[in-house]
Amino acid sequence: MRIIAGEHRGRKILPPPGEVTRPITDRVKQSLFDILSPQIEGAKVYDIFAGTGSMGLECLSRGAAHATFFESDRGALVALKKNIEALRVTDCSRVIPGDLFRWFEKPPLEKNSIDLAFLDPPYRYLNEQPAALVTLAANLAEHLKIDGIVVFRHDAKDELSLPALPPFDRREYGSMILEFLRKVEPQIDTDEHG
Repeated sequence: MRIIAGEHRGRKILPPPGEVTRPITDRVKQSLFDILSPQIEGAKVYDIFAGTGSMGLECLSRGAAHATFFESDRGALVALKKNIEALRVTDCSRVIPGDLFRWFEKPPLEKNSIDLAFLDPPYRYLNEQPAALVTLAANLAEHLKIDGIVVFRHDAKDELSLPALPPFDRREYGSMILEFLRKVEPQIDTDEHG
């Protein structure tokens, strides 16, 4: 695994231990970041189910202002922290270990502050805990800026609607789907006669 562009281009990062997480291929990562490139400079980023931090670290390499990494697996957390230290991005990174579902249940300290989020749950969550992911997406929406983007990665056979974050684009790479979701401004009904 490596950083493919930006300040840390070509730097290797530690892969996930065992089969806990599913690294994204360089080809798919390149395609994804070609799409996202206008959103990254100066962005605040969430890397949710981060594994060893490939997506958030790629964003930092490309000029994002800050990345928050969420991960519960201990082995992945060790590698994630080593990757952050190796790239010397500790001053613009935050690692939140443990139960991210519980963390997102709390009201955000700063609403509408996140520009970009990567949502890459282990496939078992889509099959075993779809309601938890729907709730997570609704809570995540509170953190996002209006027009903030979420990249939702899942298997092609697993479909899950996240009502709080409507999709605006979808890309298929073999058996993997990348859905691009956006927080939209709530419509306010106006009464012209009142």
